[in-house]
Amino acid sequence: MISRVGIIGGGFAGIMTAVNLIKKTNTPLKLYIIGEKSSFARGTAYESYLDKHILNVPTEKMSAFPDQPRHFLDWVMARSSFQDLPKEIVAKSFLSRNLYGDYLCELWKESIKIAKEKEIDVIELVDTVIKLTNLSAGIELSFLNSPIIIVDKCIMATGNQIPKNPSIPNLSFFKSSNYFQNPWKKECVSNVNDSLPILIIGNGLTMVDTILGLQDNKFKGEIYSISPNGFNILPHRHTGLIYHAHLEEIHNKMSLKELIRVIHKHVKIVRQFGISAEPIIDALRPRTQGIWRNLTAAEKQFFMSRLRHLFGVARHRIPLHIYDKIQKLRIDGLLHIQSGKIIDITETGGCIDVTYFDKKQRKTQVLKVSRVINCTGPETDFSKLENNFLGQCIQDGIFYQDELKLGIQTNVETFKVKSKDGVEHSNLFTLGSNLKGELWESTAVNELRQQANAIADIILEEVNLIDDSKK
Repeated sequence: MISRVGIIGGGFAGIMTAVNLIKKTNTPLKLYIIGEKSSFARGTAYESYLDKHILNVPTEKMSAFPDQPRHFLDWVMARSSFQDLPKEIVAKSFLSRNLYGDYLCELWKESIKIAKEKEIDVIELVDTVIKLTNLSAGIELSFLNSPIIIVDKCIMATGNQIPKNPSIPNLSFFKSSNYFQNPWKKECVSNVNDSLPILIIGNGLTMVDTILGLQDNKFKGEIYSISPNGFNILPHRHTGLIYHAHLEEIHNKMSLKELIRVIHKHVKIVRQFGISAEPIIDALRPRTQGIWRNLTAAEKQFFMSRLRHLFGVARHRIPLHIYDKIQKLRIDGLLHIQSGKIIDITETGGCIDVTYFDKKQRKTQVLKVSRVINCTGPETDFSKLENNFLGQCIQDGIFYQDELKLGIQTNVETFKVKSKDGVEHSNLFTLGSNLKGELWESTAVNELRQQANAIADIILEEVNLIDDSKK
C-alpha cells in the first residue's frame, strides 16, 4: 500500500521536508504539497518584491542541507554572474533573498525529477486548508476550493503568520485602504503620497525592508517608526570573530539569573578590546535550545517581558551597508525613531491621526500620516488568527499552545504534536516557527534544515520506506 504524506506549507520548511522525503525513500509514496500560492519553495521569505532585500546571514552559512554546509555557496559560484568573483569574498557576503529563492526552486525542480524516477506521486495543491480532522484512519484535510483529502502522515510547516493588529479602541481603522497589516506585500510601499509622512509600527528587520521598499518606490517624504524600545538594530560588525571563553561556564541546567551573570562578565571582558556583545550571543546559538528547554515557566516569562528585546538586538543584525543607509536617513531627518506606545488611530479624509505616548518626552503626541504599515512581527497566538485552520485545531482540542502562546506543544524529539493531556498524535507533525515555544530558536535556516532532515527520517522509518544509505 502506498503511504500518503501531506505537507501544509510550501516555503523552506515544507519544501525541504519534501526534498528529504524524496531523496531518502526507497519505495513509492504519494506526496501532497499544500500552499496558498503557486510559487512553491520560495515562501514569503524568499519571494521578495525587491531584489535589494538581502539575506541577514552570509552565503557560506545558508546551505539547505545540514550535511553539505557549502551547498548554497557552491551553487552560487556555479552561476555565470559569480564565476569570476573570489569565492572567499562571496562566502562572507549577504546575497539577495530572491537569489536564495531561485536556489530553493532549483532544488525543488531537481527533486520532482527524482520523484518521477522513483515513481513518487507529487501533487502540488494551491489552496487554503480550512479544517484539519484527526481520524483513526489518517488526517482529513478540508480546503477552501479543493476536494477533501486523507493522508497517513501530515506535517504542518505553516511558517510565520502576519502581524497582529495594534490594540486600539478604533477597530474600524483596520478596514482602511491606508492600513497595511501584511508588510511583506508590495502594495504597502506602492503609490505612496509624499505630502504626508508614513508610519511604520515596529522597529525590527521588517521595518528595514519596508524602508528600502519605500525608497525603491521613490518615496521622498518622512518616515516615522514607533516601537516600545526605539531604535536598537545593530549591524554585522564582527564578521568572522569567534569568542567561546564563556561556554565553559554555561550548561543547560543553569538558571536564567546565572546565565545572565556569566554573559555580563564576558561582555565586560570583550568591551576592554572595543568589541560589543554580538560574538558572545552568537556562540550561544548551538546551546540556546537546550538552555530554553530547561528554564522554568517563570524564567521564560521574565525573559519575554524583560530580556527578549535585548537578546533580539544582539542576535538579529543587518549587513553593515544596509545599516549605514538607515543611519543616513536618520541623519538627513527623513527617518524618525520614536520610543512609545500607540494609543489610538483615526482617519479623516485620507489623513491619519496617530495618538501615541512618547516615552522620551513623557507626554501624549499626535502624528499625522498618509498610511500605516504594521511591522510588529508575526502573530503567535493562534487562537486570535482569523480564518485559519490552526485556530480551528485549538478550538477543536486537536492540539494546544505553550503557556506563552509562542507555538504548538510538541515532542521535539519526534516532532509529533501533543494533545492537551500530553499524548502525542501518531500521525500529526510540525516544525519551524510552530516550535518556538518549545525551542525558542526555531525559525532560521540553520534550525529548519536540521528539522526537515530529521522529520523525514522519522516519517519514513514509521512507514518503512526509508533507504538506509540515504540517512
